[in-house]
Amino acid sequence: QVQLVESGGGLVQPGESLRLSCVASEFAISTAFMSWYRQRPGKERELVARITNGGSTNYADSVKGRFTIPRDNAKNTVYLQMNSLKPEDTAVYYCNLGHYGLNCWGQGAQVTVSS
Repeated sequence: QVQLVESGGGLVQPGESLRLSCVASEFAISTAFMSWYRQRPGKERELVARITNGGSTNYADSVKGRFTIPRDNAKNTVYLQMNSLKPEDTAVYYCNLGHYGLNCWGQGAQVTVSS
C-alpha cells in the first residue's frame, strides 16, 4: 500500500524559510507526478507546486520565485522548499502522488507564518 509521510511543518516568522519533506513507501516517486497542495483557512485546497516524472516543474503564481519542489529519487523523497514566507502562506500542506489511476495523499503538515 502506497503511503506518503510528510514532515517539516511549523511556526516561522515572515521572511523566513521552511522545508517540507514527503517520503513515499511502496512506490517509486521517480515514475509519478509529485505535487504539493495547500489548504488555507476558509479556502479550498489548491495546487502549489508539481514535478513530473520527467522533472518538469510548475508553480502557482502566488509562490513563483519563492518556492521550489526538488526531488531526491534515491531517498524516494520530494521536498517543498519555501523561502520568503508570508502570512498568507499559512496553511495545511499536503503531498500528493499521481500515477495513472493512483492518487495518494499525505496526512498534511501545518505551516504557520506569523510574527
